[in-house]
Amino acid sequence: MATDLIDVLGRDDGQIEVITLVVKGVEFCVDIKAVREIRGWTPATPVPHSPSYVKGVINLRGLVMPVLDLAAQLDLGLTEPTSRHVIVVAQCGDKLAGLLVDSVQETFHVSAAQLQAPPAVCSGSSGVSVVDAILPLEGRMISRLVVDRLVSHDAVLAA
Repeated sequence: MATDLIDVLGRDDGQIEVITLVVKGVEFCVDIKAVREIRGWTPATPVPHSPSYVKGVINLRGLVMPVLDLAAQLDLGLTEPTSRHVIVVAQCGDKLAGLLVDSVQETFHVSAAQLQAPPAVCSGSSGVSVVDAILPLEGRMISRLVVDRLVSHDAVLAA
């Protein structure tokens, strides 16, 4: 099983660096390589007919970038952003998207052997899960999110 996770992670040294995000009181993590920057909340301009989890778009140094409500995307309810929320700017291929989260906590290295496959019931209606691993760590259960699946090209193009 650890070999499968290493294949998914694209690493052969067994170590990955992750950053933890808090969404509605739940901890998640993503591979630090997918994170371009972290910035404070900036009000987004709504885009008509976009999916409900697309908060809108912001101007990121001349680039129009969609902001996705990660809580809404994970079926945890809508976020009413405040100045305490942050936008995690994630890179998916040549596209950027902002992930609206409550906070960013820490970065750390984990061994791929620590990651466990998520239960089969964690797949969405499409059969594709945005969670590729669960990290049991010091009494915490942290789901590892796959940025490429969160920032689907359809959502980026919709915004």
